[in-house]
Amino acid sequence: MERIPEPELMDDPVQALAYSRADFSAAHGARVEMFRHSLPGVTLDGPALDLGCGSGDVLLRFARAFPEARFLGVDGSQPMLALAQQAIEADPALQARVRLQYGIIPGCALPREPWQLIMCHSLLHQLHDPRVLWQTIAACAGPGCAVFVADLRRPPSELEARRLVAATSKDEPQILQRDFFNSLRAAFELDEVRAQLTAAGLTTLQVRAQEPFHLTVHGRL
Repeated sequence: MERIPEPELMDDPVQALAYSRADFSAAHGARVEMFRHSLPGVTLDGPALDLGCGSGDVLLRFARAFPEARFLGVDGSQPMLALAQQAIEADPALQARVRLQYGIIPGCALPREPWQLIMCHSLLHQLHDPRVLWQTIAACAGPGCAVFVADLRRPPSELEARRLVAATSKDEPQILQRDFFNSLRAAFELDEVRAQLTAAGLTTLQVRAQEPFHLTVHGRL
């Protein structure tokens, strides 16, 4: 299936609210364990950066799983950041360790921290030019920084994409079913991501398929 990019930013408040209310507990709930399995030697007790944090669901799951770490979530959608801020304020234990910043990569100014982890969840497929993600990671990460990127994987055909939507999202609002199909169509295949990493000089990172329709990129720089 040919890749067809979708809009880069989810800046419609109605769309953002529908997304935040969707049940992603299975997919998002698995991210922390997927991270631990992919990078078993990583100790996370310092600063971590989440690029494209959206409404903050995965970001806060990591913050709860690693109580010694500090997190900065960056996103280019103000409606999404507003929802993330509400979630942080609803959990006082997180307020001192989780910060949010509005910014669109690659142009936004990110803090210079000795990041232990740079992570990214479901941003890659939204980017018209995927190089901006890998360039941002390369610019922000110091030696030994862990990288964990989880995203969708493009199905081989439109028929398979529609089957996946029907199988996993039939109970969600129509707007989310539409967005999920568009996201699958906008996602990258494994070999495309490997080529992106090679071009960016990030050859220490590994790409792995995760069923049923995800991929991960992980490793240390």
